[in-house]
Amino acid sequence: MPVSCEALRINLTFRNGDQPKATVKAHPFSRARRGTQGDVLRVHSCLLLRRPVKGGVMAGEKSSKEDSHSSRVIRVVFFALLLDLLGFTLILPLLPSILDHYSQTGDGVYQSLQSIVNWFREIVGVPMETKYNSVLFGGLIGSLYSLLQFLSSPVIGAASDKHGRRPLLLLTTVGLIFSYILWAVSHSFSIFLLSRVVGGLCKGNVSLCTAVVADLPCPKARSKGMAMIGVAFSLGFTLGPIMGAYFVLKLVDTELFYQGPALLAVFFSIADLLFIFLMLPETLHKDDKDSTDSSSVQEVGDLLSPVSLFNFSAVTRTKEQPSRQRMHNLKVMGWVYFTYLFLFSGLEFTLSFLTHQRFKFSSMQQGKMFFFIGITMAAFQGGYARRIQPGRQIQTVRLAIIVLIPAFLLIGFAQNLAALYSGLFLYSFAAAIVVPCLSAQVSGHGTASQKGTVMGILRSLGALARALGPIVASSVYWLAGAEMCFIISSAFFIAPLLLLSRLERHKED
Repeated sequence: MPVSCEALRINLTFRNGDQPKATVKAHPFSRARRGTQGDVLRVHSCLLLRRPVKGGVMAGEKSSKEDSHSSRVIRVVFFALLLDLLGFTLILPLLPSILDHYSQTGDGVYQSLQSIVNWFREIVGVPMETKYNSVLFGGLIGSLYSLLQFLSSPVIGAASDKHGRRPLLLLTTVGLIFSYILWAVSHSFSIFLLSRVVGGLCKGNVSLCTAVVADLPCPKARSKGMAMIGVAFSLGFTLGPIMGAYFVLKLVDTELFYQGPALLAVFFSIADLLFIFLMLPETLHKDDKDSTDSSSVQEVGDLLSPVSLFNFSAVTRTKEQPSRQRMHNLKVMGWVYFTYLFLFSGLEFTLSFLTHQRFKFSSMQQGKMFFFIGITMAAFQGGYARRIQPGRQIQTVRLAIIVLIPAFLLIGFAQNLAALYSGLFLYSFAAAIVVPCLSAQVSGHGTASQKGTVMGILRSLGALARALGPIVASSVYWLAGAEMCFIISSAFFIAPLLLLSRLERHKED
């Protein structure tokens, strides 16, 4: 008579050189329980037994279902994050006009921040031009926003490990809706700044989306998911500012010109909220319980202390301690992520100074430049980055960082648009590779109940880098000159390369 197969799952557990211990689970095609990825290496295999099973299915069908589930989750994450970023980036081309609008109202908070900008401008020697003042003021608000994300990302990530990804995504999206409503009714700069503070504290969607992707069981699916998150970023930062620029051109002369884009941001966020509620499945399973062994005070300290964040101390608060080797590699990748974004975000910020000073770019020309960068990044991420095998990601990150060195030298010394855009092309390639690949590598660390914490900490380190990098780079730019700024920064990209050489080889589960 015809027979089908039933799989017996065998967990082989190796701990510190002990003999393997085998546990056999007899139920057919049971879902693998994802345990600690520290000093415990779990090897899952299926033995196919020739015995009749009524209504049995082949093992390939289970794999196919997992692939289908992962692909669906990735698609939902992509569209949810794209909606989120479209609302977030609408304000970027409007910011100079918004700041100019509030400068005429005599708002006390605005004047206080303007005095900080004036003090910084006098110290580093920035020319007294409206264009430069807008860039510096926008950079100050951007640094504040990043600092708030530095504080909130680990907390939101850890909360998602306890309560699930969906509830936290819905909650943070509601917070973003409230921040955009505040923006729409901001008749004073104080209300506008409050809207940015609320938005910064609630902007946990990115780290939560990376945690959702980190929950996927297959390393290849995680790599593809992180690349698609990168594509969503590139498209969001390309299409959102274009829509914002429309309002600049059409409505800038009206008194409440910012209400149109603010209400559109509210619309995008409400659409995102409904999309997440209807389409996103919960990826943190009930049996993946949070197993931290720390007190609440200690846990909060691990999530707020910069030293603890760089050491990923929260990851060690578990019953099954990760190995020294894996913790070492996790810390190294955290430092690589921070140093790369510190240097990258700084030079990215000074692009506005360079193109305006050397090439006399208007706001529209700068918009076209960033459109070129966004489309090029999306093409590399969608066509190349998502196909990089997990075992080759670190090697590819190393190549991308090496490419950044001539890229920024070309940009820094460019005297014509051909040289500038050649450098920007190389810059876009590297930007499309490094963050998705590092995120995919880091997502393999921690237990199933720690993915939100791990990805939240990584996002926090990136936010700190983006808060500090522009301040340092713009200081060097105006004190030492454009060429010297790009030479020094390019030379310092050796730092993340040296850190990558400290990674210890290990066999993946």
